[in-house]
Order: sequence, then C-alpha cells, then structure tokens
Amino acid sequence: MPEQDSPLGDIDRIIHEPARYLIMSWLYVVDGADALFLQKQTGLTWGNLSSHIGKLEAAGYLEVTKEFVGRKPHTVLRMTGNGRAAFEKYRRDMTRLLDNLPGD
Repeated sequence: MPEQDSPLGDIDRIIHEPARYLIMSWLYVVDGADALFLQKQTGLTWGNLSSHIGKLEAAGYLEVTKEFVGRKPHTVLRMTGNGRAAFEKYRRDMTRLLDNLPGD
C-alpha cells in the first residue's frame, strides 16, 4: 500500500518513533531540560538518547546548547517553534487517526 494511501501517511515519522515521542513529550511541557534529566525521565542510555536527539535536531525540532558548568559538559535541550508546531500536529493527527478507527 503506498504511503499516501496508508492511514499513517500523514503521521510525522520522526516523532512517531517511541523514544523520540518520549523526548518530545517531555520537552513540550518544560521550557528546556538538560540531557541528564531526559535520560532519567525516558530511561534511555546516553548513546541511545544522543542518537535520537541528533535526529530531532537535524529535523529542526530541537535546539541543543552545549556548555561547561565548571569543568563538566552540560547539554541543554529546547523544543524549537517548528518542533512545537510539529508535535502539536502529530498529536492532532494521531487523535484523528484513533478517533476514526472502526469499533463500538
């Protein structure tokens, strides 16, 4: 079945991946968060979290700021305006998809 004919055709595949959905969900409700906070909240390993952050940043959904606090690296993540809009659209699209499922 071609993707445009699929009920998931309009769903943002970047956000739809479960780990990235978790990251976006947490960042949607806070102004910004450091990577350690997200690692604890999502249960992802640092390598896995970093990989997903890279994909979200490449899509323009996250802004990543790397700095040093004392001598320790500190990574702060914020959802961009485009990321916020994409997440809101994803939520609407998923709600519409689920509301239109056949059932009782």
